[in-house]
Formats: sequence, C-alpha cells, structure tokens
Amino acid sequence: MTAINTRQKVRKGIILLSFFIFPATFYYLSPVLIVQASSQGIINGSFVLFVLMFLSSLFLGRGFCGWICPGAGCQEAIFLARDKKVVRGNYIKWLVWVPWISAITFFAIRSGGYREIDFFYMTTHGFSVSDVQSLFIYLLVLLLLIVMPAFVFGKRSFCHHLCWMAPFMISGRTIRNIFNWASLQLQSAPDMCKHCHTCSEHCPMSLPVEEMVMNKCLENKECILCGTCVDVCKQGTLSFTWGKKIP
Repeated sequence: MTAINTRQKVRKGIILLSFFIFPATFYYLSPVLIVQASSQGIINGSFVLFVLMFLSSLFLGRGFCGWICPGAGCQEAIFLARDKKVVRGNYIKWLVWVPWISAITFFAIRSGGYREIDFFYMTTHGFSVSDVQSLFIYLLVLLLLIVMPAFVFGKRSFCHHLCWMAPFMISGRTIRNIFNWASLQLQSAPDMCKHCHTCSEHCPMSLPVEEMVMNKCLENKECILCGTCVDVCKQGTLSFTWGKKIP
C-alpha cells in the first residue's frame, strides 16, 4: 500500500501546489481574457493552454482535471469539511461552454482573425494578480464559482456544473473514443470485486465506480483519471493501462 498511497500523495501535492500558485496563473485559465484578446486578434495564454488541454485529452483524457488543475486543489481541500456527492447537473457546463465558444469565434472573426501571439497578455511580468482590482476579481471568482458550489451542491461541483475547460477535454476524449487511439485508461477485473463500495465512496467525481466495474464499462465523461479508485481498492480490481478502448 506504500507505493499506492505515494501516488495519491504526489497527485494531491501537485494540485495543492497548483492552487497555492493560482493567483499567479489565474489569467492563463481565464474565460474572459480570451474573449477580450480575440476581439483584438491576439492569441493569449489561455488560448494556448485550452488548445493544449484539448490535445492532451486525446491521450490522457481529463488527466489535467485530476492532476494539475488549481481548482481541483481547492475543491479537494474542501472535502475535509464537505464531502457530499454530486449526482446530477453535468449538462450545465455545456450551457456555459457553447455560448462562450460562440463569443470567442464571433469576436475573432470580427477582428479579422488572429494576427499576434501574446502569451502574457494582460499580466504583469507574467503574474496575474498584481493589484487590488485583480485580487478582488480572483477572490470573487474563487468564492462564487469554486468554493460556494462545493459547499452547496457537493464535491467538485465546479467540475460538474460550471467548468469552461472540461468540455475541451470531454470533446477530445470523445474523438479519441471514436477513432480508438491508444491512450491512458482504466481497466478492471470484475471477478475480483468484493462489493465493498470503497471505490465509489472515494471517487472525487461522485461516479458509481463499482457499478461501472460490474458493467465492464469504465469510460465516463466525468472521469478525471485521478486513480483514486485504483489506489483505494485492496483487491486490485482496478488498474491503469495504456492502449486502445477496452470493449
């Protein structure tokens, strides 16, 4: 169990570190600055990162959500105070994403297309929060979009309901599944399952993992490939693998 526990310690350490430095990286994940930059024909930092998220999802699914995202570090820290499961509402983020992508496209076309790349657009020496105004915006976004939903609706509510980044990776994973490219995925041995419910109880995305195991279908759009289910299963029912889609 030492090696298994170490993996989750490393994962949680990474997302907590990502959250601690979020004031510096805030603008690189901003859904607002990419619209503003597009209206000026500029490819900014968030544009680049969103494209990289999509490309990475072709091989790593929503691994960014489980291993790197600063919002993950904040939300999983809240588990200590609020561990309520989220059971519905995954479609809501698409109601956010589609109009937002439409706005980006509209402003980019109206500006005559992209003509410049400025990765550090609207930052101060590369840092996002550099004055009182940007600090206020950061804290407001953190409170209203990440912290409050986690307490009111359940763990990782932001990921389920409001995240404008998740659809990029869900879309990439869907394309991967269509073409059946080799990628990181979960596999299971249902015969080894003792129905202890541990995997489902510990899933940070509130997924019915045990049910997925018994149905021999571990592919789920909300799975972030964090490996928590793999690491808490004492029977070794679940594991990571690299390859084509498991039938």
